[in-house]
Amino acid sequence: MTVVDVSELTFTYPKSAEPAVNGMGFTVEQGEVFGFLGPSGAGKSTTQKILTGLLAGHGGRATVWGKEPAAWGGDYYQRIGVSFELPNHYHKLTALENLRFFASLYHGPTEDPMTLLERVDLAEHAHVRVGAYSKGMQMRLVFVRALLHRPELLFLDEPTSGMDPVNARRVKDIIGEIRAEGRTVFLTTHDMATADQLCDRVAFVNDGRIAALDTPAEHKVSRSRRLVRVTYRAGTRLASKDFPLDGFADDPLFRSLAAENAIEALHSQEASLEDVFIDVTGRALA
Repeated sequence: MTVVDVSELTFTYPKSAEPAVNGMGFTVEQGEVFGFLGPSGAGKSTTQKILTGLLAGHGGRATVWGKEPAAWGGDYYQRIGVSFELPNHYHKLTALENLRFFASLYHGPTEDPMTLLERVDLAEHAHVRVGAYSKGMQMRLVFVRALLHRPELLFLDEPTSGMDPVNARRVKDIIGEIRAEGRTVFLTTHDMATADQLCDRVAFVNDGRIAALDTPAEHKVSRSRRLVRVTYRAGTRLASKDFPLDGFADDPLFRSLAAENAIEALHSQEASLEDVFIDVTGRALA
């Protein structure tokens, strides 16, 4: 089932000479984590604002469950969750008070706030005013706030920004659980590692357009060097040598090297997502 359907999407901000989104097109299927990658100013946030109903006046088509976001009315926000890159909390309220307030805005049942706080290691800070939180703590709080009503579609903007590796892993694990439940995640980021770990498909966004769209594996394989780097121990030191991937198992030079030395590692020379992005767009991701 197609959840998000975007075709020939355009948007130009008032007083801007160039469109922020210029002919964007893609679909997002139910149950997938869809990665939206690109540098600042590429059109990522503008597209997400259109899809979450925060921007109107676009050209082309942008539908969610077959209807424009504005056509859903208030019920739309009962079905989607949004986690912003810049946290927007009530700083004079505690974390628990923030979650309880936002839970009161939904018609149906909501998750237990304390359970959510425990999931992101904020339970012991539940009664602390959010104004005293670090950025990483505020990011974890805005993330679980988006989960309160068990949304069918979750929009995440840089969800691990400002987090240490342990807490970033907690958030990534929850995103994986959401996908396993058949819910859909639209993930906007410029973090290649996060996209590679989490996303079923990744769209590279550049100059308001989709420059390339595929699975992370296909992106990398399509631009990989067909070589295998063999790391081996030559006496007391490590050395390496590259061999053609095609016919590697029967390569007499490799067989000779393996017979005479201890093989420590084998690595195909796979491109990274950042390599692919630079190749496709001609610019670095920054």
